[in-house]
Amino acid sequence: MTTDQDLAMDGPSATAEFAAKGIDVTPSKDQGVIKVVKRQGKDGEQPMIGDRVTVHYTGKLLTGKTFDCSRDRKEPFCFNVGKGQVLKAWDIGVLSMQRGEVSTFICKPEYAYGSAGNPERIPPSSSVVFEMELLGFEGEILTDDSGIIRRIKIKGDGYTNPNDGASVDVHLEGSCGGRLFDCRDVSFIVGEAEDKGIPLGVDRAMDKMQRGECCILYLKPKYGFGSEGKSEYKIGADKDLVYEITLKDFQRANESWEMDLKEKLYLAAGVKNKGNQYFKAGRYNQAVIQYQRIIFWLEMECGTGMEQQRSIQDYMLTTHLNLALCYLRIKDFSQVVDNCNKAIELDGSNEKALYRRGEARLLRNEFSLGMADFQQVLKVNPSNRAAHVQISICQSKIKEHHEQDKKIYANMFQKFAERDAKTGKTKRSRDESLRSSMNGEVCMKRRRRSQDCPS
Repeated sequence: MTTDQDLAMDGPSATAEFAAKGIDVTPSKDQGVIKVVKRQGKDGEQPMIGDRVTVHYTGKLLTGKTFDCSRDRKEPFCFNVGKGQVLKAWDIGVLSMQRGEVSTFICKPEYAYGSAGNPERIPPSSSVVFEMELLGFEGEILTDDSGIIRRIKIKGDGYTNPNDGASVDVHLEGSCGGRLFDCRDVSFIVGEAEDKGIPLGVDRAMDKMQRGECCILYLKPKYGFGSEGKSEYKIGADKDLVYEITLKDFQRANESWEMDLKEKLYLAAGVKNKGNQYFKAGRYNQAVIQYQRIIFWLEMECGTGMEQQRSIQDYMLTTHLNLALCYLRIKDFSQVVDNCNKAIELDGSNEKALYRRGEARLLRNEFSLGMADFQQVLKVNPSNRAAHVQISICQSKIKEHHEQDKKIYANMFQKFAERDAKTGKTKRSRDESLRSSMNGEVCMKRRRRSQDCPS
């Protein structure tokens, strides 16, 4: 079953031959995808649902004709397995493989290209054969900084996920360095897992999970217990964590479109207080989650009267200022500037927004822009001593920066001068050598002429 000749047979014969040599890997055991291993894998580990897998493949009809091949393009193919991004047969087949394994799969039409086939390449209702090599795989990356990686052991049911504010019931097992430190059933509000001693990474993974799902989360320290560690679990600073989470059940919170403005304003007060509590406790990422809920609820609202409009603007202004302060602590200066800009759109002379934007710009080495912000602060409040201090710092930094530039350019020009001098000296030496050589030749010619003359 490894040559084109073997494949040149009718559909029923090919299926029977594969069935005799291989195994049915379909969940329903309907012989929709039959696998024959050509080369065993390396370490016995198999990908899990959602893993990012890398494969080489060759697709053939039962006639033996190749219709697609990644090796011809000299580039392997990557996808998240078990997510419906590829043929159903691929999801099933690759999940059965080990790293480094090469296998051949015969796939019925309902697991491949269906009754329609693929125009100009695959006839309607055709079974096809794929030879696949699993080059490697890694967990699904849930954050831009790769701080949370998920591997799904058991796929959940349905198409809905918990949202921020949802009530969830989970079973969790947390480990660090192979040591189990937490094992329990627990309920919490998404966005407030910190209250139950559950790290940020688990909280942030909830909106990706489905009811009944069991997954493994690999958390970097930023999404675990950070630089503080967790003394009650005997976990030191900056430790990677592994959590196995089973989402038993959940109740979604109302979405923005399901609430009227009156309900949003009522809930905003409690969410703001929760965010403030997290901020005072130094849980800035958790505070950001709460404040962002208010922005999401109110940013598109206009209100139907002066009182509602004023309430909306007050909440939006305060929330953007609070977010800017959180991002200052997290050192995400781009977000600081962005939120201060939005606050200034609402209140062009807001002292806090101007000051915090100036701080962020100073910390981004944008000294002139930072100084301009602090000068604006003094126009609003001339007695702001902190702004005076920051202007002095900006001036000092600008001067220091200019001095560094002078040194850099001075050294650069000195090096150019030394190089030019060296080049000139070399040229003069070469010229002198050439003149000396020419003079020597002239003298030799004169002596020869003298010798050739009669005495």
